[in-house]
Amino acid sequence: MSLPTTTRQYVFPQRGSFNNLVLKEVPVSKPKANEVLVKVHAVSLQFRDLMIANDKYPLPAKQDSLVPCSDMAGEIIAVGEDVKGWKVHDRVCANFALDHVFGAATPESQVTALGGAIDGVLTEYRTFPAHSLVAIPEHLSYEEASTLPCAALTAYNALHGPVPVKAGDYVLVLGTGGVSIFALQFAVAAGATVIATSSSDDKLKIASKLGAKHVINYKKTPNWEEEVNKITNGVGVDHVIEVGGGTLFKSISSVRMGSGQIHIIGHVSSDAENDTVVFPLIGKAATLRGILIGSVAQFRDMVRLLAANPDTTRPVVDKVFPFDKALDAYAYLESQKHVGKVVIKVA
Repeated sequence: MSLPTTTRQYVFPQRGSFNNLVLKEVPVSKPKANEVLVKVHAVSLQFRDLMIANDKYPLPAKQDSLVPCSDMAGEIIAVGEDVKGWKVHDRVCANFALDHVFGAATPESQVTALGGAIDGVLTEYRTFPAHSLVAIPEHLSYEEASTLPCAALTAYNALHGPVPVKAGDYVLVLGTGGVSIFALQFAVAAGATVIATSSSDDKLKIASKLGAKHVINYKKTPNWEEEVNKITNGVGVDHVIEVGGGTLFKSISSVRMGSGQIHIIGHVSSDAENDTVVFPLIGKAATLRGILIGSVAQFRDMVRLLAANPDTTRPVVDKVFPFDKALDAYAYLESQKHVGKVVIKVA
């Protein structure tokens, strides 16, 4: 088949607002010897995309004409001459950091982070190094698979990292965004008991349907950490998925002494905490672990988990927007009305 010569892609001529995004048509790069050319079918958004759009992202990011977004699913349409293991028509996702293949993240791997350090995936066609790709589970659509590279892999890294979740553990999941929902599903698949929080009773109903045994509306129960301790008979939870940042003290209060794991995912909350967390953390002898997505190797491990548990781990896609309505997708993400993921259908 003939290959495309141009691609439409969104770029930020300048950052400061997602409303600055413009759609441009540019030439398609031909794949080098160890690269593949992918037709992008779907892109999912994450909170990081809003931070980058608003020029508030704390990590290095390209300033000029950045193509945004890091999470995609697509179809290989051409392979470089030295590529092995991939062929035309294979369905793939690219890893968040293209060169984070295995082991811990490094400064070298993080300069290949899509939609930040380098151009991202909100485009119709893009080349990728073959080593950055992971096959999409057969039971997932492109829209569902586009949610895997960051939200799913971050949750998987948290719960299946150095201290894996076990059957019988208590897992506290804060909120009902993409990472939180995947963490809920992975914890349920592992046989853990999930406690979910949200400011919305409607969102908590969805969390319950997905397997959360206990739900807490933190607007109605401001001291929700006390409720968590009641649920666990004063013992505390084994894992906390901490996505707010401004709730860290409450998370520390909720965790099991001596072995509790608090996984810091991001800082969605705008509430600042004034006092140091050091002494509360020491008082619980808990572990505070920052999660920076994951490697290609972890991604492939996670895909096996998804394939083995297709019903309990199916991605939750809240809403899908067409490619020419990408700004509407950003606005919907910013509204925080969603449960799970917001997706842009590219093809």
